[in-house]
Amino acid sequence: MTVQAIILAAGQGTRMNSVTPKVLHALLGRPMVWYPVETVQQATSTRPVMIIGHGGEEVRRVLGDAVDFILQEPQMGTGHAVAQAKTFLQGKSDFILVTYADMPLLKTETISRLIKAQQTHQGPITMLTVIDKDARGFGRVVRDENGFVKAIVEEAQATPDQLAIQELNASVYCFSASWLWDNIDRIPVSPKGEYYLTDMVGIATASGQSVQAFVMDDNRETIGVNTRVHLAEAEKAMRERINEYWMLEGVTLIDPATTFIEPGVTLGRDTIVWPNTYLQGKTVIGEGCILGPNTIIQSTTVGDHCKILASVLEKAVVEDNVQIGPFGHLRSGAHLAT
Repeated sequence: MTVQAIILAAGQGTRMNSVTPKVLHALLGRPMVWYPVETVQQATSTRPVMIIGHGGEEVRRVLGDAVDFILQEPQMGTGHAVAQAKTFLQGKSDFILVTYADMPLLKTETISRLIKAQQTHQGPITMLTVIDKDARGFGRVVRDENGFVKAIVEEAQATPDQLAIQELNASVYCFSASWLWDNIDRIPVSPKGEYYLTDMVGIATASGQSVQAFVMDDNRETIGVNTRVHLAEAEKAMRERINEYWMLEGVTLIDPATTFIEPGVTLGRDTIVWPNTYLQGKTVIGEGCILGPNTIIQSTTVGDHCKILASVLEKAVVEDNVQIGPFGHLRSGAHLAT
């Protein structure tokens, strides 16, 4: 059973107050948009479709042929955005996954669970939800007596009882593809003149079909980046996730809060990283090294049992058992051995 992903990236991102499209802002050294692209590629094994609008040409230049692009013009809501893919995707897959380019923390494992849940579900929709006291403007999820989703109630329309609900819509869905394309044009226009994908839940339940949801394990996965405050929150969460991974792999981080390891970096066992150390790009660190404090290493290969103190290394190669610093600077192309 084939799954096709649609990534929504057409929003204007005005709250970022930037000339750079929102989804191209850097998060741990890479444009934010790369995270959801890689996540859905790994979960679906297909090339995703991205709906673009504001800043679309810049997004095209960054992603190249990693995705197929569809322009949404004008931007008339999330339901309208998904509908733009109907002609391109109808009849090509069994399921449609919909997620967002400004949700960089979603894990491949979470998306895979969502897809598997829909593949065994008799109804047309499976959605992700989160339990959180801080609603952050998310819609409340109302369930029926059988545990299926009865409705999604947006915060502005919620009653006091509904506002007390702590299960929130994470806005990530897996649809039966045939049902989605048969019904996407039934979304009603809102008072703002837009078409909202959340209305697909009401369309399903009104016809007697069930909508299921499962609660995500990690609330941080739902962080959506709409401001630079959100961007900082997302970067902090991503940094914590990466640091925890390397500590469990046998790397000592003296102070994880001041250690910055980008996603493309690899580290050997028994390496110790001191505070204020930045490991960037495609850096490869061997085993038993001591890095920092106050060190920047960019896309550099470092052998085993090296000690690098208060130095900057840029696109260099360092062989085993080399000591650098304090105040060393290896520039691009440098190759150092004992």
